Amino acid sequence: MRIDTHPIIGRIEKGRMVEFELDGMKMNGYEGEPIAMALKAAGIQIHRYTSKQHEPRGIFCAIGRCTDCVMIVDGKPNIRTCVTPLKEGMKVQTQYGVSAKPEE
Repeated sequence: MRIDTHPIIGRIEKGRMVEFELDGMKMNGYEGEPIAMALKAAGIQIHRYTSKQHEPRGIFCAIGRCTDCVMIVDGKPNIRTCVTPLKEGMKVQTQYGVSAKPEE
């Protein structure tokens, strides 16, 4: 289930199916759709964990105003995935506080 029109970025032009990574797993989505939309369509609801309480967060406002959907995209933290278009080969990571999960 995907949306056609986003309240902030307008009409979503569904591009070709592309591959991207989420925490090292291969995923698929449509080029140009918000990253959060591709994740939601794949059943992914957790985008980050808070730094103090380690509570999960996901899509809340879906218009780029809050920070619940921020993730690390191509090595850059705090990217609002609800308004960031998906591109082929993107590397998306769940965010833990303000960074990636520490290596164990």
